[in-house]
Amino acid sequence: MAEKLLDFESPHYLHSLFADDVNLLKEMGQSLDLNVTTRDAWVKLEGDENRVELGESVFADLEEARRKGGPINAHGFRFAVSSALAGEAGEEASGVSNLFDRRLLSGGTKPPVTPRNQAQLEYVEALASHDVVFGIGPAGTGKTFLAMAHALDRLKNRQVDRIVLTRPAVEAGEALGFLPGALEEKVLPYLRPLYDAMSAMLDRAEASKFAEKNLIEIAPLAYMRGRTLSNACVILDEAQNASREQMLMFLTRLGEDSQCIVTGDPSQIDLRPKKKSGLLEAIRLLDGVEGIAFNRFSGSDVVRHPVVSRIIKAYDEGRGEEAE
Repeated sequence: MAEKLLDFESPHYLHSLFADDVNLLKEMGQSLDLNVTTRDAWVKLEGDENRVELGESVFADLEEARRKGGPINAHGFRFAVSSALAGEAGEEASGVSNLFDRRLLSGGTKPPVTPRNQAQLEYVEALASHDVVFGIGPAGTGKTFLAMAHALDRLKNRQVDRIVLTRPAVEAGEALGFLPGALEEKVLPYLRPLYDAMSAMLDRAEASKFAEKNLIEIAPLAYMRGRTLSNACVILDEAQNASREQMLMFLTRLGEDSQCIVTGDPSQIDLRPKKKSGLLEAIRLLDGVEGIAFNRFSGSDVVRHPVVSRIIKAYDEGRGEEAE
């Protein structure tokens, strides 16, 4: 039985490392097979020597994250623990401190956007280095949120002149022509997730400035035909509901100095028959093409309420049983 006492500069600093939630220390103890106790400005780790060393590495990772200015929340703490376990098993995994090396929208009144897990880190790195990026996976994995953060970051840094948001309007069985209002008002409900993401990242004055200068354009996917989009960051959301013809049309709109981001969840196709989804065809035909990156998320990458990940897992297992 080994024992290690870790001293920190103050109780406040120590509590910031575990999001001021002692239940997370209990979770850590269960995951690492350790006895973890804390009081004042210290933490005591008790267990087998290799387990104690693993616990030390978790706190070293958390401290490095704090030095980089990253706030530690419950998800970040759990990621530090899971990364340590993955590293012990010989798997490639970044610590929580590495997530804060990639910052989007720094310098505003709101905190910068940073990846929250390994899959998100790889996604952000792909966005920084590829002309066309596909973010594929279930709801709650951050693929749309990070796409919007990346686009706004490029717009603020004047790397593009505008952002174009589009999405196939097939939900609820309503045609756009029968919805009330002008074209932008008809499309807005379909693009609400992108607008919600923008509101979470920008203060009201900055968001209003972008809107007034028409730097953010919204358009239904059906209206993209015939256009060439230059000096723009173009986001196609809910791409699983784009037809094969629409997907090819959209991907060939890309002009000079532009980037295309496609997000979608193949498990939520509303088209009939599902095999005609343009996203599925793009995955099959374009994987491995130079300049195009495919980033895949799974249920374990969900960053919403923990129960969301369990719901996705249950549905995946249930649908798998039905298919057998």
